[in-house]
Amino acid sequence: MDSEVVPSSKYVTLISGDGFEFIVTREAAFVSATLRGMLSVASNFEEAQTNRVLLENINATCLEKICEYMYYNLTYKDSVDVPDFDVPPEMALELLVAADYLNT
Repeated sequence: MDSEVVPSSKYVTLISGDGFEFIVTREAAFVSATLRGMLSVASNFEEAQTNRVLLENINATCLEKICEYMYYNLTYKDSVDVPDFDVPPEMALELLVAADYLNT
């Protein structure tokens, strides 16, 4: 990971354990309390300076679904009739573990 200091950006890069990068808005990333803490300007985490978060224990397929959920959450956060978020049964356990880690 490059340790170059980048001013707080509208976008952050989430990197899966298998090396895929997902660029999401900072607002979407902040759906996760864990990412919010890591990316907070007031934190001393390297991620806050580089706007890049390596999630070593989450593979690309799972991280893609997590990114999809973050935008889903933003879209429907103030709605009453919220459509179901599609979770493939074969990914349910893996997503549950990742959601617990990310505190989403």
